[in-house]
Amino acid sequence: MASNTPPAYDASLADHGFEAKELKGLTYPLGEHAPQYGEIYPIAPDMGWTRMPVPGNLAHINLWLLDEADGGYAIADTGLFMPPTIEMWKAMFAGALADRELKRIFVTHFHPDHVGCAGWLANKFKVPIWMNRTEWLMARMLIAEQLEHPPEDVLSNRRFSGYDEQRIDTLRQAGWGGFARAVSRLPTGHVRMDDGQVIRVGQRDWTVMTGGGHTPEHASLVDFTNNMIIAGDQILPRITSNVSVMDSEPEADPLGEWLASIAKFREALPADMLVLPAHGQPFTGVHVRLDKLASGHHERLDRLELELRTTEMRAVDTFTLLFEREIDDTVYGLATGEAQAHLRHLHFAGRIKCEIHDGVGWYHAA
Repeated sequence: MASNTPPAYDASLADHGFEAKELKGLTYPLGEHAPQYGEIYPIAPDMGWTRMPVPGNLAHINLWLLDEADGGYAIADTGLFMPPTIEMWKAMFAGALADRELKRIFVTHFHPDHVGCAGWLANKFKVPIWMNRTEWLMARMLIAEQLEHPPEDVLSNRRFSGYDEQRIDTLRQAGWGGFARAVSRLPTGHVRMDDGQVIRVGQRDWTVMTGGGHTPEHASLVDFTNNMIIAGDQILPRITSNVSVMDSEPEADPLGEWLASIAKFREALPADMLVLPAHGQPFTGVHVRLDKLASGHHERLDRLELELRTTEMRAVDTFTLLFEREIDDTVYGLATGEAQAHLRHLHFAGRIKCEIHDGVGWYHAA
């Protein structure tokens, strides 16, 4: 999978020769080492790690290459469909992957940095995309939804969250369908990945584990035999995955689903499992990280409920309470969705109430 020969397999990666780094209860066995964009680094003799660029604070996405039994390989997640990523894939196909045959593509979930190049790769090499059905349908729906203006019910959802009319008008003029600009056309069909399904790839058996909240049915791949998980955005080492109320399910409780998923993974995964995340470095300490993710949300929920005992608030009024950063226009939509998810969860739990005045949702303690 790479020009240099990896050490004998060791799930801890201790044999790779890097100085491990300890931080906040997690161990990064490769320290700060990561492959350059388009470089393939051998995580194991039958697994490669590469990175592709992502604009903004994320900067990168980790992608994984898995050896198939017949000498070919599979790709897990694909990067954004944008010129720099496409050029790096082409360079890899002309270089390190020139003598190898792509057999299939796994996609953890429908977000553009994960599914973006999947259609381009599948159509180029005539190989199938393996994906959870719900995630597949979400991607197909959003690719097809390109409109001159956002639907009125979407604007109503933003007004409910507290957008003023100037921001509403800006959103109205911006058009609708940005998802399709970052995602290539998908083939008509796919191979479905269901929760609990075991998929044989080369000499490994990967168990599909789905989780909700970040997306409806995000699919991680777990190799219990070799103590490793391709986690996608389900378990990230240093940042918290966005959990937002989506326009497709404005009455849902995604944070409740997310907390349930954390509990599900906490119970199923061994404490020393190696996590291969979509962003950041591979790490161990999965129980510590899952506990931190859960406690972080519970702390924000408690803080929010306490404030709502004395102050009535809209979703956009909660940013200072919920986020440890300035919320500018580049992340305003994500922050609104996440704020609404926390408010919705408190509302579902009966801890707060919501009253609607002129289309705007005002929350206060129960």
